[in-house]
Amino acid sequence: MKHTKSGESAAQEALQPVERHPFEPFLPQGCRLLMLGSFPPAPKRWAMKFYYPNFTNDMWRIFGLCFFADKMHFVDAANRTFRLDDIVPFLVSTGIGMYDTACAVRRLKNTASDKDLEVVEPTDLMAMVRSLPRLTDIVTTGQKATDVLCSCFRIESQPSVVASVEFAFEGRTLRLWRMPSSSRAYPMKTERKAEYYDVMFRTVFPDGAGVQP
Repeated sequence: MKHTKSGESAAQEALQPVERHPFEPFLPQGCRLLMLGSFPPAPKRWAMKFYYPNFTNDMWRIFGLCFFADKMHFVDAANRTFRLDDIVPFLVSTGIGMYDTACAVRRLKNTASDKDLEVVEPTDLMAMVRSLPRLTDIVTTGQKATDVLCSCFRIESQPSVVASVEFAFEGRTLRLWRMPSSSRAYPMKTERKAEYYDVMFRTVFPDGAGVQP
């Protein structure tokens, strides 16, 4: 009986539809930092049509703490959403790009967890990096994203969480940062996560500025 149930479960997983990425890569001119997750949650979980759209995901609260010392800077609490009209120009002026390491996935279960995602089509990360001549640093925000990126660039030694490693790519030296997941499923307080992200941001942008004119 147990074997039969497992077979039925595998068949159900195989029938799950393939999802294409709902967003275009966000790659502002002069991008210096590229942040890569695995894949957005299902649309029913969105509070806005942009990266890290789940209202219970703390990425935009982390950004608020790091850049404005205000966890609610990008949060519209009354409407349970984020201030996209503030987020986009901030990212453009600072030189921060966003995308994910998969262009197409299959959800094995009805969750937003990385472990329940099957990568059907990985992002062409090499082409993306080639298109960003000012890029110096890449951040991954989950284990699956880290695995995909390290496989793509043949990085043998993955950085531990909150650490970084340098790697070579076509004559360039880039730095990969492995940051704590901004999901609340990750067992760390938002303020503590922000402390680690702040170290990374200050290293990437030592002058405190983003893209220069």
